[in-house]
Amino acid sequence: MTTNSLQDIVVLLQTAISPAIMISGVGLLLLTMTNRLGRLIDRQRLLCAQIRICPNDAKVILTRELSILWRRARLIRKSIILASFSVLFSSLIIVFLFIMPLLGLAMNLFVIVLFMLCLISLIASLFAFILDVNQSLSALKLEMEDINNV
Repeated sequence: MTTNSLQDIVVLLQTAISPAIMISGVGLLLLTMTNRLGRLIDRQRLLCAQIRICPNDAKVILTRELSILWRRARLIRKSIILASFSVLFSSLIIVFLFIMPLLGLAMNLFVIVLFMLCLISLIASLFAFILDVNQSLSALKLEMEDINNV
């Protein structure tokens, strides 16, 4: 192995670190999102059990809250899927960064497109996550209105 090829490998590894760090960061975000989805599902199951045993007049409020939780679960699901695509695109970037020099391919534009897809997926995921946070406040407002009416 010559000095030039060793230097080339070092540069390649340095280049591949950025997408790897992104995978780690998005992974933590995915952990947060999946925990949030799990709590949503637990809350939905609890509300479903309460609806079965409560009087009809209370069912209206609980049903409205269930509707909000359903919308939130769909937003979180979208957010998780989009964040997962971001990780997938980052992984593909790393693979292509290693394959290109080995096979002598010049696919720079392809790597740039993958990086843009990675960022667009992440941005869309965060947007859906923000919408979920806003929806959670709607559910809380509904609960507070119910308590104030008692």
